[in-house]
Amino acid sequence: MVVIEPSILSADYARFGEQAREVEAAGATILQIDIMDGRFVPNLTFGPGLVSALRRQVKIKLDVHLMILEPEHYFKAFVDAGADRLIIHQETCPHLYESLETICAMGVAAGVTLNPGTPAEKISQVLGLVDVVQVMTVNPGFGGQVFLTSQLEKIRQIKRMLDERGLATPIAVDGGIDLETAPLVVAAGATVLISGTSVFDPRATIAQNMAALSAITGS
Repeated sequence: MVVIEPSILSADYARFGEQAREVEAAGATILQIDIMDGRFVPNLTFGPGLVSALRRQVKIKLDVHLMILEPEHYFKAFVDAGADRLIIHQETCPHLYESLETICAMGVAAGVTLNPGTPAEKISQVLGLVDVVQVMTVNPGFGGQVFLTSQLEKIRQIKRMLDERGLATPIAVDGGIDLETAPLVVAAGATVLISGTSVFDPRATIAQNMAALSAITGS
């Protein structure tokens, strides 16, 4: 079963609440919120306030992707705001195992993600701790980027690593996911497709865009 997880980064900023409700009505079970600090990535986006605001608008899970330096200082703020899962970057956490344990102890799900240039082996020791492994299929920082086909092998490698450990942890992909690339990542082993530009494409409704992605992946 492939899960389509919309990314609010590509929504209409003046209509966040409305479009989050449209995502929920279209059948999404989870919504990703990209937090960027202008330091780890060259963009500045949201904080706990948006998570809190969206928590009041929808009942679906809120997946907070922390693209920030020293994310451990902000775990509590985002959990208190209503996050259901925190995804952290291997590159920003010198004590990755401890950081993931801290998130789990807060009673929310924990995920780990890798930039395109980071080898899959860097997360081999924490696979048993996480609820999702996310592969960045673009360089993080901005929506609407071109999908990096080089990451397909990384998805396959992580799938092998999980299988060898007997883990059924879902693999998510983030970046450049559309009707052309979605089947490629699913064939490689991904089961969670994080998509912003394709879901919030104004040429069709959110429901139509999500249905098209689901249809192309057979989910």
